[in-house]
Amino acid sequence: MFGLRDRTSPPRPEDGRASTPYRRQGATTYPRLPVTAWAVLGLLSFRSGRTGYDLKKWADASLRFFYWSPAISQIYAELRRLEELGLVTSRRSGPDEPRAKRRYTITEDGRDALAAWADGTQDCGPPVLKHPLLLRVWLGHLAAPDTLRALVERHRERTRAGLREVREALADAGQEPEWDFPRVALGWSERQHLAELELAEAMLADLGRLGGRQHAQDAPTHG
Repeated sequence: MFGLRDRTSPPRPEDGRASTPYRRQGATTYPRLPVTAWAVLGLLSFRSGRTGYDLKKWADASLRFFYWSPAISQIYAELRRLEELGLVTSRRSGPDEPRAKRRYTITEDGRDALAAWADGTQDCGPPVLKHPLLLRVWLGHLAAPDTLRALVERHRERTRAGLREVREALADAGQEPEWDFPRVALGWSERQHLAELELAEAMLADLGRLGGRQHAQDAPTHG
């Protein structure tokens, strides 16, 4: 994860700045944007001067554990949108870098708008669960029991690998105060992975009972 030593402190409401498009008469507003845009802007609120590739790496190391990681094309599309709205600025890298890169920085307007969105009281809505494995299990009457067990076991191993990655991300976060809230989100992800492992074990037990019952039904009878 990126260090936060050069993090810009959030502007305070009493800083005496002139009114901006997102700060009017003491109230901060924000434009209608997809959540992906807020996620990208949020990454820049921790540390600016990042390229789209930097933001993709950071999303892979944090956001994907509890939300999702946008594709690099989505990140650049949102950066262009945010720049058009004046929420970020960009500059080309200097001649000292081997390849020219565009680095993005959150503006004061961008931080105001992001703070207003993050501090909003609107209902976030329910989490969206799309569990492809469960869809396959739901159609288990059309599949071989051994196939289903193999799929669940593969899912269990993938979840164990994900749990190791979450714990590595937590360790990388360290104890800097700027990472207090990201650590809360990553801690939730750690517990979610542990719960997913428990659910996978329970599913294997359920499939085992179904397999035993099916075997009993298919056994030949002698009379």
